[in-house]
Amino acid sequence: MGKEPEGQLISLLDEEGHEHEFEHLATVEYQDSSYVGLLPVNEEPEQMLEGDGELVVLKIVADEETGEDVLVSIEDEEEFRAVSQEFEKLLEEEYEIHEDDEL
Repeated sequence: MGKEPEGQLISLLDEEGHEHEFEHLATVEYQDSSYVGLLPVNEEPEQMLEGDGELVVLKIVADEETGEDVLVSIEDEEEFRAVSQEFEKLLEEEYEIHEDDEL
């Protein structure tokens, strides 16, 4: 997979084989691992208004069989929380982020 440039669109398959498109916002390093922050891309304007704009955070790991980089869900709750905080810090510097209760 390598390091995707920020802003690049990538397609991922879910567990049911449905393709979804995401914008790569950032990659962060945390405790010797790499993680990507992705934002779902909505093709319909109505979906953009209805969507929550939630950041999807996935871990980059090497596939055991091919050695290629793949994206996986973060199963450990502590790891997910820590990595999410790293993304929040990074993105707060680049974007104006509002908590739900601030709106």
